[in-house]
Amino acid sequence: MKKTLQLASVAILTVAILTSASINGYKVGDTVKDFKLKNIDGKMISLSEFSDAKGFIVIFTCNHCPYAKAYEERVMALDNKYKSKGFPIIAINPNDPVAVPDDSFENMVQNARKKGFTFPYLMDETQQVARQFGAARTPHVYVLNKTASGNEVAYVGAIDDNTEDASQVKHTYVEDAVNALLNGKDISVTETKAVGCTIKWKK
Repeated sequence: MKKTLQLASVAILTVAILTSASINGYKVGDTVKDFKLKNIDGKMISLSEFSDAKGFIVIFTCNHCPYAKAYEERVMALDNKYKSKGFPIIAINPNDPVAVPDDSFENMVQNARKKGFTFPYLMDETQQVARQFGAARTPHVYVLNKTASGNEVAYVGAIDDNTEDASQVKHTYVEDAVNALLNGKDISVTETKAVGCTIKWKK
């Protein structure tokens, strides 16, 4: 009986640790595991395919969230500014389309065409990638720096400090992080709080 209780305790502790890890996700300095997700053009996309990239701006976003909508033009501007410099946008929709039909793959395709997205917009159907990253909201950003050991997390959090009005932004966190990486400098702010809608997890 004592041995059974000990084994049960170990099992519970293991589950707790794994659950905690999945909730916490990546921190600055961690190396990101590559993934393969379906893009709006039907093709499967992975980070390893971008051989010329110096890093990535990974953004967990969606169609329906007002915060995500407010940032769409700013996200396109980031892609336009940094893709040619080696830091393309990789947008990922982590939401459960059963819970939010507006975030279905079909609606992702329509929204991307309507808005003229110039970057991959991927569907995280199993939500595994969002859990690995530790994403909690839309939008939630991870700036990755490609190193000899892999894609390392260099910044986590918000795109900037104003969710409502782009003209009133005072701190451009993502731009500052990418500019620092491009210039071989330390990033002054490596983590901020992501502000947006909570990710709609599968039940």
